[in-house]
Amino acid sequence: MKKLLALTIMTAFTFGSITPVFSIEEMNSHPDTKVDVQKKQQPKKKKFFSKKQSQQEKNLSIKPEYVNMDFWASFNDPILEKYILMALKKNHDLKIASISTDEYYQNYKLQFSQELPQISVGFAPGLAKLPGSTSSHMGYALPGIATYEADIFLKNRDKTKAQKKLFEASVFDERAVYISVAAAVGTTYLNLVMLDKAIELQEEINIQRRQIFDLMELSNKEGLTSTADTLYAHKALLNGHVSLSEYRKQREKILHQLAVLIGESPENIQTLERISLDELVIKNNVPLEISSEVIENRPDYLRAAKMLEKAGLDVRVAKKKFLPSINLGALALFTGNIESLLTTKNMLWSLGGSALLPIFTGGQRIANLRLKKDQYERLLQTYLKTNLTSIQEVYDALTCVKHDYNKLSKTLEQQALEDRDYKYDKDKYNEGVISKLDLIQQKENLLSINQLVAQQKVEYLVDYIGLYKACGAKI
Repeated sequence: MKKLLALTIMTAFTFGSITPVFSIEEMNSHPDTKVDVQKKQQPKKKKFFSKKQSQQEKNLSIKPEYVNMDFWASFNDPILEKYILMALKKNHDLKIASISTDEYYQNYKLQFSQELPQISVGFAPGLAKLPGSTSSHMGYALPGIATYEADIFLKNRDKTKAQKKLFEASVFDERAVYISVAAAVGTTYLNLVMLDKAIELQEEINIQRRQIFDLMELSNKEGLTSTADTLYAHKALLNGHVSLSEYRKQREKILHQLAVLIGESPENIQTLERISLDELVIKNNVPLEISSEVIENRPDYLRAAKMLEKAGLDVRVAKKKFLPSINLGALALFTGNIESLLTTKNMLWSLGGSALLPIFTGGQRIANLRLKKDQYERLLQTYLKTNLTSIQEVYDALTCVKHDYNKLSKTLEQQALEDRDYKYDKDKYNEGVISKLDLIQQKENLLSINQLVAQQKVEYLVDYIGLYKACGAKI
């Protein structure tokens, strides 16, 4: 009976499945079948587990190196740097990306486990009554089974490599999220600084427009100014209040966005500090040209390369499905009374193996191979397209930054001229050459050009952040 039992078990696991055959034994047998080599494997399991834990902690830790903190330090704004660091620690998109990366890592370790032997042991007590006997008997079994697919053709090894490529690609996905979040924090913060300045200037413009309207209203009563000009001044005053309300609405919404980006509640927007635009140093740190090799820093380019490598491994795995699968197995079984259980008399063991080669699968393997080749070709084209679009985005960003800086330079010259004109008009007013109304209108022109300078300053800095993002944070 024991020989029949061993043969049944060996046949089961050499064909890839193990069933609880111990239930058919009469007295000294019960469920579970596995091997007793576990003592040698135990230390390796502990060592492997501790290594896995440290890698998991690494996957879930914050990674400031992804966002190139030296770039953000170049703004000379400690508040902006503080917000970037807060986002790295508390932003939920970054946490999701890190968890996703760890999921891919665990899938890689799961696939790696398929390369190792599978070993199981058990303990099965049982009570049985034999035919023709009036008494029942208590028996015990210590089964153990080891199974291993001999990876002679490296099929499992290639599957593990392919899964590792997915994990490496997920690391680049995570890095892309880091760069995107850092760029979003920087852009949102600078727009907030710009709106602070725009609101400040609009409030001054509204004061000037109120004075203009009051003077024109008095002049109209005396017949010195037309009613049409007075109405125009009134409309300009109302438009100024509408613009101020719009600026304040935009600032509040951007404060909410910044709070969420750095992991704070939008209820706490009043505590969000920022620098004044006048204190923000504008430097022309943009290189005259950028080598196309800079795309090698971009996460999307690196991810496309990893996915192409993974597709190549998938093709190799599909080809190896035409080769046989070789399975090995071992069984050790002790059965008997508890006093004499671990003796050679009560021991049964066996070794076995099988080599299986599918002959007919309805074209499944051929279709699978062609599918993997098509996927490889598609990913190859994706990789080539990513190469070209990455270069385009870098040069587009560089072009925007260059032209925005030139535009800002010209507007600053215009601002200087308006400032000189206003000083001349003040002298003319003091000498009685021009009216107060003319002086106020010139002041409004100066405030309007100051608003334009504030807007173009931030446009330049935002495009500079766009270049940082296009270069994969390496600029």
